[in-house]
Amino acid sequence: MLVNIKINNKCYTEDSALTILQVARKHGIHIPTLCYMFHEETNLEHKPASCRVCIVEVKGRRNLVPACATNIVEGMEVLTNTYKVVEARKSVVELLLSNHPNDCLQCSKNGRCELQKLAAELGIRKIRYDGVLSQKNVHEEKYFVVKNPSKCVLCGRCVAVCDKVQGINAISQSLRGFKTKISEPFKCISCGQCIQVCPTAALTQSKSIDEVEKALSDPNKFVVVNTAPATRVALGDEFNFPAGSDVTKKMVQSFRELGFDKVLDTNFGADLTIMEETHEFLERLKSKENLPLITSCCPGWIKYIEQFHPELLNLPSTSKSPHEMFGAICKSYYAEKIGIDPKKIYVVSLMPCLAKKREASREELQNDGLQNIDAVLTVKEYAEMLKMHGINLATLEESDFDSLLGESSGAADIFANTGGVIEAVARTATKWLTGKVEDVNFEAVRGLSGVREATVKIGDNQIRLCVASGIKNASIIMDKIKKGEAHYDAIEIMACPGGCVNGGGQPIRSDMAQIDVIKARQQGIYNIDKNKEKRVSCDNEEIQKLYNEYLGNPGSEKAHYLLHTHFKDCSKD
Repeated sequence: MLVNIKINNKCYTEDSALTILQVARKHGIHIPTLCYMFHEETNLEHKPASCRVCIVEVKGRRNLVPACATNIVEGMEVLTNTYKVVEARKSVVELLLSNHPNDCLQCSKNGRCELQKLAAELGIRKIRYDGVLSQKNVHEEKYFVVKNPSKCVLCGRCVAVCDKVQGINAISQSLRGFKTKISEPFKCISCGQCIQVCPTAALTQSKSIDEVEKALSDPNKFVVVNTAPATRVALGDEFNFPAGSDVTKKMVQSFRELGFDKVLDTNFGADLTIMEETHEFLERLKSKENLPLITSCCPGWIKYIEQFHPELLNLPSTSKSPHEMFGAICKSYYAEKIGIDPKKIYVVSLMPCLAKKREASREELQNDGLQNIDAVLTVKEYAEMLKMHGINLATLEESDFDSLLGESSGAADIFANTGGVIEAVARTATKWLTGKVEDVNFEAVRGLSGVREATVKIGDNQIRLCVASGIKNASIIMDKIKKGEAHYDAIEIMACPGGCVNGGGQPIRSDMAQIDVIKARQQGIYNIDKNKEKRVSCDNEEIQKLYNEYLGNPGSEKAHYLLHTHFKDCSKD
């Protein structure tokens, strides 16, 4: 039902289902918020009205009301910026600050903290209220998530994302009053989505900058870096590039500026993953066993199935993820080629994902006693490292990846987008079965909806595909498989809504809606793929050389030793 209201003496006609905040934002009227969150990727609206930062004045009402949780009604007159409102907001923020460490100069969110931004916006220069911290100012790390309870403003955003978006419910609010706190994570998959929505530094990621710096300074280490496809359309966000800008060549040069011995590409590993995963898929399709094959390159998803659906562990591909394959080849074939002791090679991965840090620490992801990957930096972390060294990405020259493990196809790039892995598999499967790929764009699996189904023709086969992004959607698919209601041949699952372009280690822009950022990054990836000379993984000449000289064929004994892994039941951990 449409109703007529006034906001700051201007008339508007809007749906009565909307809140004051929704109407204000629709018409460009600024009302500050803190606990409120709208998760554009899933249309989740979190409005606990707990912080009261969004309070406004409604004529005829005795008390100020929270704009985020107050629906509009016929004849309502709202004032958003009166002296009474501004002073009340100041008091709210000052009370929050009285229970906050206020160690901004040492804080990892300095300059990006929403509480800090609110204080500046409201002109708060001193705090009128003395308070004692209700929680300890300590850093507690678990599953590569760093928690500081003293910086928590109890907005509940992290709880909402973990429960409503990811469907895991690994964290919750416990106790009451001044003792209220966010619980310790339970069965956390390290997707990092809670960190992405935290307004302060209550939740941040663990960092590997110091250990990478030490490796770069060690003359006995040969430091190699490899870069995930999603990083090249996100790193520019930290240096004022338009969203989705392809900064690949400037990124490569930035590594050279820091002194990395070789700059190589995770995309090489992605093409290698497709070779092994496609071979595995076609073998399963032929035998009609262990179907549907489920992609295994997302470590957050793998940790989820290990913890919540271990009875289905026969379904994920045994192929290692692209950077883990890269690490295994780097410390074997590549080491032989360049004549260096594998023990001296230190492999760093630049990833969009917090879960990659956890993946790199898995005991089974090693060969000959050497961990495949030695350190993982997220995009946010690497941008911080560049700024520490005074390196501005925007002013750098451009350079190309080093050879041998630096070539890739467009199919590798689209790993960054939800649906990209299964599309890359479809391209190579088509080439192997028919000898050609007339149209490499399997657009039926593209998009941003949480679950997508498509049937594509590969040779003489009608292949039933499913794509899910976001763990809550993965849970829906797993339940359908258990009930015998899922009739798919292959499934791609990504833990983060939208895929790796929206990973838990990616920058968050404050100048535009996150859904628009994701769309821009996705388009940037598809543009890279479109402009590649080779767009099918099996056409990568460096990959062909690797098999001819070292691995033999996809699925060979040597390939299995280096490029495949196993999973374990973690339901009782």
